Amino acid sequence: MTQTTSAPAARPGPGRLITFVGGDGAGKSTLAARLHEALNDAGHRAVLVTKHSTTAADPGLSDYLDRLNALVYRRDTRVAQACGDHYWLLALASWYTLQDRLVIQPALAEGAHVVLDNSPHKILARYAVNPDIDPRLTERVFAHLPAGDLVFFLDLSAQEALARKGSFTSLEAGHDAGGDEAFIRYQDSVLEQIRQQATTGGWQQLNVGRMDRDEVFKAAATVVSERLDLHL
Repeated sequence: MTQTTSAPAARPGPGRLITFVGGDGAGKSTLAARLHEALNDAGHRAVLVTKHSTTAADPGLSDYLDRLNALVYRRDTRVAQACGDHYWLLALASWYTLQDRLVIQPALAEGAHVVLDNSPHKILARYAVNPDIDPRLTERVFAHLPAGDLVFFLDLSAQEALARKGSFTSLEAGHDAGGDEAFIRYQDSVLEQIRQQATTGGWQQLNVGRMDRDEVFKAAATVVSERLDLHL
């Protein structure tokens, strides 16, 4: 009697990494959350990763990630100023490295699609306009991170972003006390750096200034369906 053995269950294919780039107030977080929900509703397994996502497979690693996140993102303003720009560049690089290694890559390997709200591209742009930091250093410490299978660039002028936000933090104005003009000046300089990245990165640009949230989502969903074959 011939014995038959069942074939092992097929492993899921690797997931896709979808990231978002744009200035402050462009709507990155709103679009990321909506696409994440739409992917799951359509039957695709997707996870949303934000700058505060610290859940890893190992509870001890999750605890370590959370403590690092607290140091980087939940810091006292006085401490931030005392540590200086070089320290924060390397601290951010450490955070992005561990989140990629312990949260994003394991999810992708298990076949989940990762919607990454906190793309490091804006960090690169911010340090590129910082005269005290060598841009080559910034590029090197982030060079090992994956660019993403699909990068959405939400292009919105600083003036339009300010109208949407209404208020802003000192960081969003480049730590310049010049009020609205400081915000616009700093954001425009960062946005120009992002546009330069976009010319070489093959990103999907969405000019969102004249689009409402539903129009932005529909445009993004179409791109996801066409470029990644993930129908929503």
